Amino acid sequence: MQEDDFILHRLADAVNGRERLVWRGRHLNTVFLLESGESAHLITVAGGRIAEVRRGPFVMPRWDFALRARAEDWAVFWTPAPPPGFHDLMAMIKFRRLRAEGDLYPFMSHLLYFKEVLACPRTQGASS
Repeated sequence: MQEDDFILHRLADAVNGRERLVWRGRHLNTVFLLESGESAHLITVAGGRIAEVRRGPFVMPRWDFALRARAEDWAVFWTPAPPPGFHDLMAMIKFRRLRAEGDLYPFMSHLLYFKEVLACPRTQGASS
């Protein structure tokens, strides 16, 4: 899956290269689990920068919160112009396409940061 390759190999560069995005998350230090169907990634954020992205499967992974959705739902979310209900993380939660689990404080207190980070695969050429 192309989005998995983007997350694993290019998400850190895409986020860390956006000075304003890194500034927005400058107080954020967390590890979160991003699940797309059967594929799982542990993403470590340190001071707003993506410090590490690891691909699962994991044996008893440690994370602060998890964002879980079907691979098909993430694929629609990551299209350049997603339809209503797929255009935003909160919309996906509202329509039960995305599950947010665990300690949601870091997610909710840095919601705009996570919205922009997870929209990175939408950018021109991200899936190529």
